[in-house]
Amino acid sequence: MQTETATAVLPVPDDEAARRRARAAERRRQAAEVKRSRAGRRRPRRQTVPPTPAKAADQHRSALLIMVLTLGLLIAAVAVTGGLIASSMRTRPVALAAPLHIYPVSEATPGPCPAGTAGITGQAGTGPTCYRLTQGIAIHKVAGLRVQKSRVKPGGYDVALTLRPVDRDAFARLTRATVGRDLAFVVRDRLVTLPRVDMAITDGKVVVTGSPDRTTANRLVRDLKGGR
Repeated sequence: MQTETATAVLPVPDDEAARRRARAAERRRQAAEVKRSRAGRRRPRRQTVPPTPAKAADQHRSALLIMVLTLGLLIAAVAVTGGLIASSMRTRPVALAAPLHIYPVSEATPGPCPAGTAGITGQAGTGPTCYRLTQGIAIHKVAGLRVQKSRVKPGGYDVALTLRPVDRDAFARLTRATVGRDLAFVVRDRLVTLPRVDMAITDGKVVVTGSPDRTTANRLVRDLKGGR
């Protein structure tokens, strides 16, 4: 004898039904929140409005002003940099080991100078010569002293001596009074060189010509510095 099993559907209590309805409502609310959030993210693109002629002119003037200011700053920076470079490239004063005396030569006579003569004995092409000297100047430092290739004699060398501003006026007066005559450059009571003054030198730049080679020119530089 078979026993039939009956399945009964029991009614859901009222509190359970209420909870289901609440959960369903909560899901609907959450779905609505998600939908609104997505809609907020999908905002329409802003349309670009072309600028008015007046606004475009203002923008052009602003861009031009910025360009002018930038160019001015660039020029100022270049000027400052150039000044610094030029300042760094200036020749430092050269201190001489012994004073360089420069005397005008008033007379040259063959043979050594007699005792008590206001002059100095040097070697000329004809032998010892007495060079009588007048009042000169003494230089303790120079702005520059170097060897350079001769601008007059091909293959020769010159010695370029640049005086400091403090000595330029005195040397200018000296050369104005001795155009066409010799100047004796004397160091440690020894005649170092005897250049002829072709014209007044007012800028303090002296060029001693006549060195046949660089070795001779270097020796003259050493002698002018007072080297032994």
